Amino acid sequence: MFIDFEGIDGSGKTTLSNLLAARLKRLGYKVAHAREGGELQSPTARRIRDLTRDAKLLEMGPRAEFFLNLARDAQQLEEIIAPALKRGDVCITDRYLYSQLALTGGGRGLKEEQLLPSCELASQGLWPDLVILVDVDPDLARLRKRLGKVQSGKVNDADSRKGLVGAGLAVRVREAFLAQARKDPARWIILENNDQPLRVLEQRLVDAVVARLEGREQPVQRLVPAPPPPGAVSVDDVEERFFQAVDGLEAREPQLAAWLLNGIPGLPAHQRRLAYAERLPGLVARSLNGLDDDTAWTLRDVLSASVPVDVAEGLGFVTSPRSHALRQRLYAQAPAAVLEGLKRQDSPEAWALRERGLKDGHLGAVLLGLVGVDGEESWVVREAGMQRKLYSEVARSLGGLSTERAEALRDALIPHDRLAVLKSTTGLETPVAVGLREHLEKGALKLVLRSLTGVDTPRAWAMRERGAQSTKEALDAVDGMDSPAAWKLRASAARRWPATVVSSMRGLPLVAETRALLDRILEEQAGKLPVLRNAYAVVAHARALEQAQRPARALAETLGVDAGRQEA
Repeated sequence: MFIDFEGIDGSGKTTLSNLLAARLKRLGYKVAHAREGGELQSPTARRIRDLTRDAKLLEMGPRAEFFLNLARDAQQLEEIIAPALKRGDVCITDRYLYSQLALTGGGRGLKEEQLLPSCELASQGLWPDLVILVDVDPDLARLRKRLGKVQSGKVNDADSRKGLVGAGLAVRVREAFLAQARKDPARWIILENNDQPLRVLEQRLVDAVVARLEGREQPVQRLVPAPPPPGAVSVDDVEERFFQAVDGLEAREPQLAAWLLNGIPGLPAHQRRLAYAERLPGLVARSLNGLDDDTAWTLRDVLSASVPVDVAEGLGFVTSPRSHALRQRLYAQAPAAVLEGLKRQDSPEAWALRERGLKDGHLGAVLLGLVGVDGEESWVVREAGMQRKLYSEVARSLGGLSTERAEALRDALIPHDRLAVLKSTTGLETPVAVGLREHLEKGALKLVLRSLTGVDTPRAWAMRERGAQSTKEALDAVDGMDSPAAWKLRASAARRWPATVVSSMRGLPLVAETRALLDRILEEQAGKLPVLRNAYAVVAHARALEQAQRPARALAETLGVDAGRQEA
């Protein structure tokens, strides 16, 4: 039997396909997995895959990508799949030609009927007997992928070509997979992987496959039917509903439960961090990202000995005296994380750490921590980076700088790493920024849109409006913005990109406009975990901001000063 697993990135298909292979082997079946352990078994296919993922090849068109992917699958078929089936093995694949139809047809927009003849040629008439579509909410898949990168230490890895297009690609590919399943229900089984324990999914999958292997017919259906949506949620009860969801998730995906607390202030979040700290110290430390309250500092002190790198990463942009003292303590165990965390810091304490890092040979990390720093010392370090050909690090060190000197260096760096240069233009509307955005909009739309964060020009709004039709990063680009144009874009994109529209309101006060849009999205998307999480983050940060402003307002009232004017 030939069994294929399909699904968007982060759906869990690789994990489930390998679990199925292991279980079938224990049941006595001879099994060959064409992507055992997540790695293509054909060396030639692996080489081809590397080519299609290379982010430097942005000019590669969808047809060229399609034929390269077909070549990869054809090689896997000839070298691994066909011989296994000839031996009488159960052969399992993690992706097959259906993925190319979904990616190039649904994702890239080519017509499926034009692609099918080439897929038939590549298949040699050999198609799977059973296709398992592991279906998942794309926002949840993205959270799991991000968590996986954190746990594997790959959080700073570069995006693939596919990733640079933006998160909307996964939405379109998922829709294409579901359409394929509807056309051929006898061959496809849809396994939902949104809110079930892995052991339950594994057992139901094994039962369904063994039934097919034994010739027992089973009704075609979703193996884990979607539960009925819970009651409506509003801003007033989003805290209760979010923590109910987190506590329910903790039993089946504790790592994800801890990760969902990332950057969220307040006592309820801290109580759960304390409960997770012994089992998941690294994730708890990173979840303190940007928090500057007493409980956060206590947790950092407790965790710094066991997970120093995670504690350093979890400091974010905190620049208080406590952060300087902690970075100095952490340097010996986590020099790179400490040095990279000095962004936008031009203090004597920051430069003392940088000088130490340079003496210890950490030039690359020092450069990455120079974002937003424009003193003469910083340019001496950048020149050293250029001499050492650390082009990506030098480019990223220019983030936030719009001077002629910075622009000239960006221009010189474009031939070496144009994506790093593009990242350095976030929030800027310089000639280099404008030129790169226009040139890379097609191939690296995600980075282009994110580079618009905070930019309030007609050109930027036109690009956001175009981008919002295809991917959620157009809404990332209005994070914290309170202009009429930002609210108009949020309202128009709320149904298509609800979780991102919500997260874009983080840092805004809970005024009537904020509450109304939050309530609308929560009502329409009741129970969706990414939406709940982002909505509570907005509420929690608004409350924390209000609480921080109370002493200043009270003092202003005592002195008879207009607090709003004083803050301005």
